[in-house]
Amino acid sequence: MWCRGIRGATTVAANAREDILLAAKELLQEMVSANGVEEDDVACILFTTTRDLNAEYPAVAARGLGFNRISLMCGHEMDVPGGLPMCLRILILFNTEKSLDEIVHVYIKGTEGLRSNTWGNDVN
Repeated sequence: MWCRGIRGATTVAANAREDILLAAKELLQEMVSANGVEEDDVACILFTTTRDLNAEYPAVAARGLGFNRISLMCGHEMDVPGGLPMCLRILILFNTEKSLDEIVHVYIKGTEGLRSNTWGNDVN
């Protein structure tokens, strides 16, 4: 079994508690579903936002989905000129038999370009 990472990103409609939680919940659910993640396999989940999102910790959404025994951490992304604003990212580290090629990374709501480096210097 390997510890693998699942990356995901989305944009948030507004710097409001409800919008941040809704976006985090939607993205996290999609990442978990696409990869068949079970809570017992998760090592930790890291949440980051751009500095324009600070009305709530996105990890609160994970607790609302039942991830109550997992280590969660929130932080801000680097403020890179030309980076995508209003962006929330999640990195799930989990134990799996899946190969790197089988991991499904989830980019929704305008973040699809992050994978292809079309947003400034962003290479995630």
